[in-house]
Amino acid sequence: MIVASPKSIKEIVSLIDRHQKVLFVGCGTCVTVCLAGGEREVGIAAYAVRMARKLAGKPVEIEQVTIERQCENEFLKDLVPMVARNEAIVSFGCGAGVQAIAERFSTKPVYAALNTEFLGILEEQALWTEKCMACGDCMLATFGGICPVTRCAKRMLNGPCGGSTEDRCEVADDRSCAWQLIYKRLKDIGQLDRLEPIIPPKDWSHAWHSGARKTVRPEHRV
Repeated sequence: MIVASPKSIKEIVSLIDRHQKVLFVGCGTCVTVCLAGGEREVGIAAYAVRMARKLAGKPVEIEQVTIERQCENEFLKDLVPMVARNEAIVSFGCGAGVQAIAERFSTKPVYAALNTEFLGILEEQALWTEKCMACGDCMLATFGGICPVTRCAKRMLNGPCGGSTEDRCEVADDRSCAWQLIYKRLKDIGQLDRLEPIIPPKDWSHAWHSGARKTVRPEHRV
């Protein structure tokens, strides 16, 4: 899932300083699950922004709505009448959602209320960790389902560096050495032989380095 964190109320107030009627749009998927941009978070932020603007002598009208997914045009069409009656939009979605709204409603300012951080999983209550960098060339099958590109601080592809201590990464004591995890996982499933071939330097042309990426599946297009 995409993990994001909310910007401060002070920053959101600053973003909409020039507007008197604003639409706050939440997203019902990833950012709801990570407690950053769902209906509850939109409501809390809207209340806090109204109070801040009122105390500053610049009251603001805020309309609130949460749609299922901001990154799909099918759901954005529900925003049309609300966008029409507001001066600007504050998106509580990930970066993709913010840009989807901006493209759909090109004549209205669109502001991001969240900082998009990473692709991760929920480890325990209110704790998410990054597991995938979306590099475009997945090697998880080779490494037992553990990604060294994301979880090794040095992106090592052929074993650990010399800095790890027992099962800890040298970068931080609370970080497991990715290669210790990979070795244990492959040993447990009887596939240590996967570590024998030398992995060549990674082809980063599939990743973000070459610019914005696009995926097309012709067989599903109409």
